[in-house]
Amino acid sequence: MPLFQLILVALIQGITEFLPVSSSGHLILLPSLTGMQDQGQAIDVAVHVGTLAAVVIYFWRDVRVGLMGLPRAFTGRWDTEGSRLAMGLIVATIPTVLFGAFLHFSGFSDALRSVAVIGWTMLGFGLVLYIADQWGRTHKSMDDWGLRDALIMGLWQMIALIPGTSRSGITITGARQLGYNREDGARIAMLMSIPTIIASGVLLGAEVAIEADVALMRDMGIAALLAMGAALAALALMMRLLKSVSFTPYVIYRVILGIVLLGIAYS
Repeated sequence: MPLFQLILVALIQGITEFLPVSSSGHLILLPSLTGMQDQGQAIDVAVHVGTLAAVVIYFWRDVRVGLMGLPRAFTGRWDTEGSRLAMGLIVATIPTVLFGAFLHFSGFSDALRSVAVIGWTMLGFGLVLYIADQWGRTHKSMDDWGLRDALIMGLWQMIALIPGTSRSGITITGARQLGYNREDGARIAMLMSIPTIIASGVLLGAEVAIEADVALMRDMGIAALLAMGAALAALALMMRLLKSVSFTPYVIYRVILGIVLLGIAYS
């Protein structure tokens, strides 16, 4: 892959993965609208590994607490902060894994990779985010996150497998609808991305490993590092802005892009 395209793909993934604007939708649109070759599954896996590293680094305290609580969670003892967090993340990931496996092995995932689908999801779920953010109650914090809310947010996250929806956007929507404040809702949504990205990486990475050569491994390494740097910057900026700004700027971007894409798709 040309170095320019490799850098472009990594930056797009890194910047958009944790913003509520859909990284997968932007990556699909890149070859569709520019005529560039599709980056392929190997680079997709690499940039997701990069963004995984970014969220682990940024939320390391929460990640460490969850890892420490994992043994207790597996034995059914949810009496510590870590065990509750670990179990919540496991429960929240199950719907996405099941639905993702269905889409992957049924072939439906390829049918959803179109400009029209991304246009509708970009527009529709952008408006849903606006409604949940503006009219949702704000009476819950991270300490209130239990298995019931984890399952509900997991079902919201499952929808993100439709390109253009945005995994972070739809889980933040679910969090705001449940009454979580913006910062903690986003924090939970980001932590939910960790097991989801790991599950996706395992599923797709096994297929990539069979065909990988030295040149491809080099490209994957470059893409992963660039995506990690871009994701760290975007994540830090968004979390800082949430102290004083709503999700409305992202909604405006989604609505404009969705209308443009629908115009292209149906022209």
